[in-house]
Amino acid sequence: MTWMEFMQVDFPALATAILAALICGVLGNFLVLRRQSLMGDAISHAVLPGIVVGFIVAGSRSTLPMMGGAVGAAVLAGVLIELVRRFGQIEPGAAMGVVFTVMFALGVVLLEQAAAHSVDLDADCVLYGQLEDILWFEASGWWSLFDREALSGLPRELTTLAVLALVTFALLGLFYKEIKITTFDAGLASALGIPAQAFHYGLILFVSLAAIASFEAVGSILVIAMLICPAATARLITDRYGAQLMLSGLFGVGSAVFGYVAAGFVPGWFGADWALSSSGMMAVVSGVFFGIALVAGPRYGVLATRVFRAAPVPRPETI
Repeated sequence: MTWMEFMQVDFPALATAILAALICGVLGNFLVLRRQSLMGDAISHAVLPGIVVGFIVAGSRSTLPMMGGAVGAAVLAGVLIELVRRFGQIEPGAAMGVVFTVMFALGVVLLEQAAAHSVDLDADCVLYGQLEDILWFEASGWWSLFDREALSGLPRELTTLAVLALVTFALLGLFYKEIKITTFDAGLASALGIPAQAFHYGLILFVSLAAIASFEAVGSILVIAMLICPAATARLITDRYGAQLMLSGLFGVGSAVFGYVAAGFVPGWFGADWALSSSGMMAVVSGVFFGIALVAGPRYGVLATRVFRAAPVPRPETI
């Protein structure tokens, strides 16, 4: 494979996967720390009918209709979850489970309607994404990264995730202390004059945007895996807030890189003429990372707590 072939075929797909895994991996920390991990699963499933409706209305994969429909579906899901929880008098996890499964099923039904309108959207795209179809034909080598004309031809999925990554990490840096306080003690944050509810809904909004931006490229399986696995893996290794954010980002990027290589190249090393699902392998690798941390994590791994210590050290409430 030449450098030009790599830049045209593998680079855009790998860069898109890395950005999706990085954004979801870092944002997933706040779901894990707030004990709202199921929220990521709910959002990534509940936005499907909105995405499909956006595709049907626009008749193509335009970004704005997709974003508009998905955000509308996410808002509707939030309202329905609260209504089910309040009037059904059931715990929040059950309410989320009811709403996101029904909305995901509705989205699958609407896929048939999308097919009837000749929109290129199917179940495989929903589950696994279309990383293999993200190509950059304008690239001719590494120098294309500095060529304005070549950059204008970057795939839409990659540019959307790049912009979202810049905005997300800029806001995380700008409101670093406020997000930390509202994550661990919303009551204290409110007493200090920090709008804890606003930060909570802001987090849900950015998790929704990350799921929407990643959905078409990598599919729902990888979105769910990246929202939870990297953060949960980092949580088994450290109690430090900043370290956990960095480690989850590294685990997300590592899952994307190793999963892509394992899916696209490893079968060929053994003489096979086929490849595996890139998104599926990335999710598998993230699970492998979690399994390793669960067993051998220096802080809360099984070996650390059961072999080298007489009794587990209780986890602190705050970092």
